[in-house]
Amino acid sequence: QVQLVESGGGLVQAGGSLRLSCAASGRTISSYNLAWVRQAPGKDREVVAGISKSGSRTYYTDSVKGRFTISKDNGKNTVYLQMNTLKPEDTAVYYCAADAGYGLGVRIENYDNWGQGTQVTVSS
Repeated sequence: QVQLVESGGGLVQAGGSLRLSCAASGRTISSYNLAWVRQAPGKDREVVAGISKSGSRTYYTDSVKGRFTISKDNGKNTVYLQMNTLKPEDTAVYYCAADAGYGLGVRIENYDNWGQGTQVTVSS
């Protein structure tokens, strides 16, 4: 199993930026499809962005396209989420998730390795 630890969350004003990091240990991230998943208060978790094992495919939910960028550094065994032009509706706990299966999944059910989450709060 891979262990995932997120960092980089915090409080930011609307229009600002944050970069989340997810450091993996136990297994190399090149063996996993990776995703950032968020859960806002009172809402279900949603896959915000994903990147395939090879890094050749990415996925973004519509509400973050053009503002968020997922990337990974296999040498550092770390995946990132660069978040720009943040909005109050981006406020949520952000989780890093990994899936060893075939193909980049865009559903919560695809992922079976999870970090503990990091809080992102965007003030208006």
